[in-house]
Amino acid sequence: MKNTFLIVSLFLCLTGYGQNIGELYEKSKEAVVLIKTSESEVVGQGYQKLMLNVKGLGSGFVVSKEGEIMTASHVVQTAQNIIVKFSDGEEVFAEVVSSYPPADVALIKLISVKKTPLKVVKLSNSDNVKVGDQIFVIGAPFGLGNSLSVGYVGGKYSNEIKGGFVTSEVIQTDAAINEGSSGAPMFNLKGEVVGISSFILSNSKGFQGLGFATTSNVAKKILLDEQSVWTGIEAHLITGTLARILNIPQEGGVLVQKVANFSLGDFMGLKGGFSRIYFEGVELMVGGDIILSVENIRLTNQENLHKAWQLIQNLKSGDILQYTILRNGSIIEIAKAIPKSTLK
Repeated sequence: MKNTFLIVSLFLCLTGYGQNIGELYEKSKEAVVLIKTSESEVVGQGYQKLMLNVKGLGSGFVVSKEGEIMTASHVVQTAQNIIVKFSDGEEVFAEVVSSYPPADVALIKLISVKKTPLKVVKLSNSDNVKVGDQIFVIGAPFGLGNSLSVGYVGGKYSNEIKGGFVTSEVIQTDAAINEGSSGAPMFNLKGEVVGISSFILSNSKGFQGLGFATTSNVAKKILLDEQSVWTGIEAHLITGTLARILNIPQEGGVLVQKVANFSLGDFMGLKGGFSRIYFEGVELMVGGDIILSVENIRLTNQENLHKAWQLIQNLKSGDILQYTILRNGSIIEIAKAIPKSTLK
């Protein structure tokens, strides 16, 4: 009799959880959006160079009545056009207002007003998230809008550099995060956002039970409190063997991959790569500029890269930005006054 009672109690408990998540899904889904992007990519060399129009998909969620939407940085960092599709089918153009690639978080804003009122989600204090907590993710895997996946928190990890600055903090989960789910909100069982879906670890590019989301606290601090500048640059810090292969005349540098039109990187005149290579399992575009220094800060390690980033965050309209690049084997020193249009 006692065993029967325990089984019935467990069944009712599990059923209650299922209904709870279902109800939370219905309340939250209208604030979750599909993000469609397009950008230009140059491939080939010389007369065989081609300009390709590359389309992308991601997810996001509305955080303000003013049309601000959080997503993953890699979804929109170099996008030329951004279209936000809501659960009711309405589509609205948007633009990037803030982005921080090291933490893979970005904030975009609707350019025009949505016809119907916006639904907004609440950001939770992610410090309260514990290993073993149940969570759920609403996203658009492979473009399928409002798809629900449920899982548990498997771990929390942070990356710090000198000075205690947390460049990234992630929540590990077994909830499915697939292509198109990048930028999707991770919810707790109160229906509050605790993370932004970022990436997966996989040998097959498909989900294998190891997904990661940037914490809501890091996203809030960087995007809403500090309002990180959008550079429009996709780049990689290059050191060691590859730095020597690329003939970088110092311990390292920042290899520019792509640059978005009308961004700070575009104003700086930076050029992205055009030839694809694979180095130690990482895909890179080479042939573009390599940034050697910003305001005499040599970009040879993460600490100096962060110093340069902080300097850029404090730029004001009219300030002179000095930087040095390596282009086609030549070292070029540049100084430009920053226009207001690039500092959103």
